[in-house]
Amino acid sequence: MTKQSKIGVQMFNLKQKVEELGVYATLEKLHDMGFHSVEVTQIAMTAENVAQLKKASEDFGIQIAAVSAPLSKGEKDPGESLTTHFDKIVNDCKELSCQYIRIGMMPLAIMGHKDQVMQYIADAEAMANRLAEHGLELYYHNHHVEFEKYDGEYLIDMMRNHTTKLGFELDVHWIQRGGENPVAVINRFQGRIGLLHLKDYRVGRLTVGEDDLKDMSNFMQKFTNIIEFAELGQGSLDIPAIIDAGLESGVKHFFIEQDDTNGRDPFDCLEDSKQYLVRQGYGDWI
Repeated sequence: MTKQSKIGVQMFNLKQKVEELGVYATLEKLHDMGFHSVEVTQIAMTAENVAQLKKASEDFGIQIAAVSAPLSKGEKDPGESLTTHFDKIVNDCKELSCQYIRIGMMPLAIMGHKDQVMQYIADAEAMANRLAEHGLELYYHNHHVEFEKYDGEYLIDMMRNHTTKLGFELDVHWIQRGGENPVAVINRFQGRIGLLHLKDYRVGRLTVGEDDLKDMSNFMQKFTNIIEFAELGQGSLDIPAIIDAGLESGVKHFFIEQDDTNGRDPFDCLEDSKQYLVRQGYGDWI
C-alpha cells in the first residue's frame, strides 16, 4: 500500500498523562510506541510547554501537525483564542513548524440561533483568510451537534456552503452519533478536508436491575446512553473505508482519538488501535 498520508495521535485523551509526565516525556512515550505526528489539544501553550513540544519534536522526530485554538472566548473564559492572541498563536505555529490550526467547536450558547451561527461562520472564514496570509490553514472540527438542521440544512453543511477558505476536520465517531454515514459525509466534503479523526463507535453493554425496570425514566437514561468511544477495530465503523474516502477527499493527517478510554490506560488503548491499523496494512503510515 502506497503511503499518501500520515496517521498520528490526537492528544486529547493524553492530557492527564501530560499533567503526570510532562509534555516532553509524553511525546517520548509516543515515539517509543512508534508514532511520528501529533495534534495538540487541551495542553496549555505556555512558553515552557511550547519549548518542550519543540524539543520533543526535534529529539524524537515527531511532527507537531496541528494545534488547537477557539475562534474567540468570553471575557471570563481562560486560555487563548485566535481573536485575542492571534500573534502569539501564529508565532507558536512558526516555532513548532506547524501548518494547521483547528477549532474544537463553536460556542454552545450560539447554537439554535441561526443569525448568531451565520455570524460565527463569517468570522471563521475571515480568520481563515487572515491566517492564510501567514501560511497557516484553519480547520473546524465537528461533533454530533453540527448535524442539527436549520431550515432543513445541517449546520455542518451551512458552514461548508458559506465558506471557501475554512477547512474541516471531520470526526467519524461524532458523524455516526449525529445520525449520518461517515463515508458519505467525507465524500460530500471532498476538497475541504485536511485533517480527520479516526475514532470508533461502539454500543456498550446495557446493565439494568429490578429498580431500573420500575422507573421508566431511569431505565431510558441507561438504555439510550450506552454509546462508547472504542479502540479502532473494536466498534462498528468501517475504518479502512473511512481512510480510503479520506484520501480521496484530500486528508493529509489522520489522528487516532478516543475521548473516553473506559477506565483503561490511554497508552494501552492507543497501542490496540495502532496494532489494528498495522493489521489492516497501514503500519508504514504511522
